[in-house]
Amino acid sequence: MNRRNALPDAETALAALAERMQGAIAIDAALVGIYSGGAWLAQRLAEMLPGNHPLGYIDVSFYRDDYSKKGLHANVATTQLPFEVGGSRIVLIDDVLYTGRSVRAAINELFDYGRPDSIELAVLIDRGGRELPFEPTYVGARVSVAKNLSIVLNRQLDGRLELTVEAAGGA
Repeated sequence: MNRRNALPDAETALAALAERMQGAIAIDAALVGIYSGGAWLAQRLAEMLPGNHPLGYIDVSFYRDDYSKKGLHANVATTQLPFEVGGSRIVLIDDVLYTGRSVRAAINELFDYGRPDSIELAVLIDRGGRELPFEPTYVGARVSVAKNLSIVLNRQLDGRLELTVEAAGGA
């Protein structure tokens, strides 16, 4: 636990997430990370998990139902799904699950590329507070923080992941 903000160590939570996924996900399941934190996690999990997991990334910026309220995120990325989505088993990966709106947006976008056989959800942090009925299949850690705070995943120059708490407002 990081005493300053009462968060678990991100690397420890990632190891716990990988352990929960190992042996449970299909050996050929595609790992699809939601930019940006979920993309970093998908890359790391692809290295940690046994099997041949196609790797993809999804940017939900234009699919969010709160786009008109929040506006466009400053770092829009390109969705990259270098495999056939239709008929695939997909593990959708996000850094922090809160309201469920990013997950809903990601699923909408995935279906624009095809109809997967199944979608599972893996998250590094589940902070509760859902506004939509999504429940993760795999969780690294569960954390409670005040509604006016955001949990943010950062990637250090050496590639290590770190969690911080910031005032809510835009992510």
